[in-house]
Amino acid sequence: MAVFTLGLNHSTAPLDLRGRFAFGAEQLAPTLVQARERLRFDDVQPEAALLSTCNRTELYIASSGGATRNLVEPAAQWLAGTGGVDRQSLLDHAYVREDHDAARHAFRVASGLDSMVLGEAQILGQMKHAVREADAAGTLGSTLHQLFQRSFAVAKEVRTSTEIGAHSISMAAAAVRLASQIFEDLRDLRVLFVGAGEMIELVATHFAARTPKMMAVANRTLERGERLASRFGAQALRLVDIPSRLHEFDAVVSCTASSLPIIGLGAVESALKARRHRPMFVVDLAVPRDVEPEVGALDDVYLYTIDDLSSLVQTGTEKRQAAVEQAEAIIETGVQSFVHWLHQRSSVPLIQALNAQADDWRDTEVARARRLLARGTDIETVLDALARGLTHKMLHGALAELHAVDPQRRQELSQMVSRLFLRGASRSPGDGDR
Repeated sequence: MAVFTLGLNHSTAPLDLRGRFAFGAEQLAPTLVQARERLRFDDVQPEAALLSTCNRTELYIASSGGATRNLVEPAAQWLAGTGGVDRQSLLDHAYVREDHDAARHAFRVASGLDSMVLGEAQILGQMKHAVREADAAGTLGSTLHQLFQRSFAVAKEVRTSTEIGAHSISMAAAAVRLASQIFEDLRDLRVLFVGAGEMIELVATHFAARTPKMMAVANRTLERGERLASRFGAQALRLVDIPSRLHEFDAVVSCTASSLPIIGLGAVESALKARRHRPMFVVDLAVPRDVEPEVGALDDVYLYTIDDLSSLVQTGTEKRQAAVEQAEAIIETGVQSFVHWLHQRSSVPLIQALNAQADDWRDTEVARARRLLARGTDIETVLDALARGLTHKMLHGALAELHAVDPQRRQELSQMVSRLFLRGASRSPGDGDR
């Protein structure tokens, strides 16, 4: 078995390109089934899992060794097609990791070492969700199951044994920090949160700690928005209310799974006019974008995307270099363990074939022994014939190879046969005096 991952992330691809490859939770299972069918090779369907977050999209594939190498190109072609770009445009911003490099990459992602926020924990939950979706879709398989379960174990050890997550600045904290640089007192702010997912919940928690004047939550599903709003004493709005209410808010933070922008240029222009051009602070954490990029060109709008926040969240990474080195050592141990397991898996077909052959030999000799017993042969003679028959069958291949092998290879083969069949002997025949 072999494994590879094909992906792009915040460090290799711009925001708008990443947005083309963002898959919502409800899209993962059907997309995986489609990918697996498209990547069928010699009537063998590979294992597949898909990780999709605002910072990365990664396709993990596992299959037999030769088949896996042959799948990299069609996988790139398929993924490019799903994003509506040509293959080269994808590959210009993508990466391919194979076997131990794929394991190392997965372990680093799970541990937060490959994140925009070094050591952030949210990615681990996102990976676990990706695994559950692949399992539910029937595309996971034993190799990817091992890869991800080991990545979760490595991530747990990294978080408990190092300080990789200490003092990290999250996206939520960075958004509040930016707002405090623009507005004199956050207690005077009216804040609108668009969406009701985990990221918005985190941002709302950070803003709520600064006790703004008013907060509101707008969500596609009003009931879910009301649940989140009730936690913070906020109002609940429908998405359709945004254009008519936008002018009321000084700060807007948006993160939804919408495939199209929710806040357009015209709506913001109207809001600014009603606000008499008092400034608006807008943070768009969604991939694809929730806010039309043209909004950023307006004089009284401070628009920040998820990529714009990257410089803030990297603050202090130098202080954690020692923790990073510790984490990398833990990851490397995990990689070596997974590669060892992977190599053992490659012997499974041979082991199965040997067991099947042994079963055939046993069945043949047992049937022969029963015939002898039926003819009245005494039990000792039958047992002796059974043992000799099995012994002859087990040794026949090795003895035939020893007789037929070239003289140059006889010593090497003799040593191998000795290791296989004379393990209990103190010295192999033919070793001679040393």
